[in-house]
Amino acid sequence: MDFLMLMCSFLILYPIFLLWRWVDDKRDKECYVLDYECYKPTDDRKIDTELSGEVIKRNKQLGLNEYKFLLKAIVSSGIGEQAYGPRMVFAGREQNPTYEDGILEMDEFFKDSIEKLLSRSCVSPQDIDVLVVNVSMLAVMPSLSARIINLYKLREDVKVYNLTGMGCSASLISIDIVKNIFKTQKNLHALVVTSESLSLNWYTGNDRSMILANCLFRSGGCAILLTNKRSLKHRAMIKLKCLVRTHHGARDESYSCCIQKEDDHGRQGFHLDKTLPKAATRALVDNIREITPRILPVRELLRFMIVSFTKKLSQRSNNKAGGGTNNRTMINFKTGVDHFCIHTGGKAVIDGIGFNLDLTEHDLEPARMTLHRFGNTSACSLWYVLGYMEAKKRLNKGDKILMMSFGAGFKCNSCLWEVMRDLKGDDNVWSDCIDDYPPKTLTNPFMEKFGWINDEDPSTFVLPP
Repeated sequence: MDFLMLMCSFLILYPIFLLWRWVDDKRDKECYVLDYECYKPTDDRKIDTELSGEVIKRNKQLGLNEYKFLLKAIVSSGIGEQAYGPRMVFAGREQNPTYEDGILEMDEFFKDSIEKLLSRSCVSPQDIDVLVVNVSMLAVMPSLSARIINLYKLREDVKVYNLTGMGCSASLISIDIVKNIFKTQKNLHALVVTSESLSLNWYTGNDRSMILANCLFRSGGCAILLTNKRSLKHRAMIKLKCLVRTHHGARDESYSCCIQKEDDHGRQGFHLDKTLPKAATRALVDNIREITPRILPVRELLRFMIVSFTKKLSQRSNNKAGGGTNNRTMINFKTGVDHFCIHTGGKAVIDGIGFNLDLTEHDLEPARMTLHRFGNTSACSLWYVLGYMEAKKRLNKGDKILMMSFGAGFKCNSCLWEVMRDLKGDDNVWSDCIDDYPPKTLTNPFMEKFGWINDEDPSTFVLPP
């Protein structure tokens, strides 16, 4: 009888024990962001309208048509007067940058942002278990990750991932690496360092598809501290809910729409093809199709299916009757998402995502203002956008944030974060200027100072000294 009672107890309690272990293990597999620090270069690195004009004038490869093209590109870029550039541009050496220029650009970022992040978080460099560094267009020996390890004296057993060639979507790829490591081990700290190198990748030729990158990309960087420690949950800013990566590299058109190459004269640059908008839209649609069921409530998915089906039936009837309609059926992302953190790849990128997700100007404001203040800072741009939301005190406990980014390859990556506590943003990269945003106008003064180029006669055009 006692044995039977013991067996019954075992059969009842053991499944409960297994369930408890499963839940307990799952809790330790969460991915939290404890803090992040966006890099703000010194004021002497601001590229304003006047300097932009001087840099363009220094390129003797350009003719009148190229000047007109760049004038139009800069005016319509959405970038303001305070974005930052590499030091070699201010020294007038963009035609012949040195290896040390690239190293200096990264060192200034590393020494500023990583140090501030660890100090504010009260985390010692010795506590870092995982280091992920992504700088797409700078490969050095030893690697940039080794440079950080040496600078901050990280442990000998730190797990290191050094990413290059991942483009503007590398930040979320780095987060995905950390997330997967957190699934296998408990009580870890991870440091993600994301930036881009402009010094050694400034294009000095006259190919329009390549010189455009000089107008769009600016200097920046971000250091992000993550953990899966349950004891630090109360200190966390945001928690990762899900992450989806879409890669269209198998398609030749998508692969070659953003690519580093040499022009006809052997000058290296970053080629942006006319097929880029099409490739980006295709990647975005595929990515949205996969992440939507994971982040939106069932009621919204059912509503969308019913409305779509009803409209298709209606369109068939109208077509038979000789009519027709092009009304789109839009899914309401705001039923599961409170804030949209969009990559600042350019004004067209922000407009395109806004159109496809049916977003308002309020939703797009953080991305537009980040593009205006900091420009396209590549993979780290998402964190400047997040910083804007935080500084504007938009982020409250329980809110959901959808991050979306694009990158060469061609890739579209997205993820959903949950805000773990009310975020005040009192001490971030926006603190000293947030009251000035949004400004009354985003008009670029480049046209006012250099608009005379549009009135020049090609046969008599002479660049002023």
